Amino acid sequence: MNYDEFLAELSQAGLTVRAFAELIGMNKNSVSNYAGVGRVPSHLAVIAVLLAEMKGRGIGFESVLAKIDRTPKKPRGAAKAGRFGGDKQEQLELPA
Repeated sequence: MNYDEFLAELSQAGLTVRAFAELIGMNKNSVSNYAGVGRVPSHLAVIAVLLAEMKGRGIGFESVLAKIDRTPKKPRGAAKAGRFGGDKQEQLELPA
C-alpha cells in the first residue's frame, strides 16, 4: 500500500499518524518515515484497513485493542540508560 492510501485509511478510521502509532505501540517518527519510502509495510497496511473497516461498521476498536498488552517497542540502537555512545573509554596516558 502506498503512503497516501495508508493516510486515507487512517483518516477513515478517524486517526492521525501520531494516534495510530500510539495505538499500536510504535514511535510516530517510525511510522511517518514511510512517507519518504512511499510505501508502508503490509502489516501496517492491514492494521490500518481493519481499523478503517471497524470504524465504518460502527465497531469501536479502542475497546477491542484494550484487551491486549501493547507495550511500546524499544527503539533500535537505543543507548543504555544514562549513557551515551556505549562503553566509557579509559583515559590514555601520554608518554612524558
